Amino acid sequence: MGFFIFISMKVTLVQTSLVWENPSANRQLLQEKINNIDVLVDLIVLPEMFTTGFTMNPKETAEDFPGETLLWMQSLSVAKNAAIAGSIAVRENTNYYNRFLFVKPDGTWQSYDKRHLFSLAGEDKVYTAGREKLIVTYKGFRICPLICYDLRFPVFSRNTDDYDLLLYVANWPEVRIAAWDALLIARAIENQSYVLGVNRVGKDANNHRYVGHSQAIDALGLKLLDPQILEDVYTVELCLDQLRDIRQKFNFLDDRDSFIVLE
Repeated sequence: MGFFIFISMKVTLVQTSLVWENPSANRQLLQEKINNIDVLVDLIVLPEMFTTGFTMNPKETAEDFPGETLLWMQSLSVAKNAAIAGSIAVRENTNYYNRFLFVKPDGTWQSYDKRHLFSLAGEDKVYTAGREKLIVTYKGFRICPLICYDLRFPVFSRNTDDYDLLLYVANWPEVRIAAWDALLIARAIENQSYVLGVNRVGKDANNHRYVGHSQAIDALGLKLLDPQILEDVYTVELCLDQLRDIRQKFNFLDDRDSFIVLE
């Protein structure tokens, strides 16, 4: 008789306000929130640009890479025995990137540079766009990390049977929160994938208001965690076996079209 291996992953979504353009203050407040997580979890997810807020002033706020925030994430990851993920503004040579970092408890890390820069705010004028998707393998899950505006572009995030979890981090403002809610569900259904969205709360220096709506959705578009509005941490458990059952019963991905993403 064989052994049945149940594969699951507990993920904590950190929905927080941020101190404008103050990396040290944000690392301190986030460390307090992470240290106060009182359950054992596998992955802790922070919002987009969690050290600065969504700033278009990287000359003053971006850090050289690798730098202090990566070291901080590595230290916390070891202490909590959990991976830590989120995006920050970084500088490499003369370029600036909105860079997603996925840091594992063994100290290794992988990164993804935001592909779709938010032209409405001028992000494309000051940051350099990434070119490649990233798939992270962790705890038996294949994870595709993406950033905020990427959510609006389904071809780039299309599942070609290479991931189990789409992970979006964002500074998505209240005025467009209906689109956030709708598109997260759409991405889950069309890709037959778990989707987690982690957004911030509070106001930034540009007077943009953020109301969170961090949430978790399964491959059928059903909520595992309803959109949240309070500044808090929220933990969900994802089951890989349930995802596989859904995909086997409703094998819609087999009928998908082929796309080529052009530069």
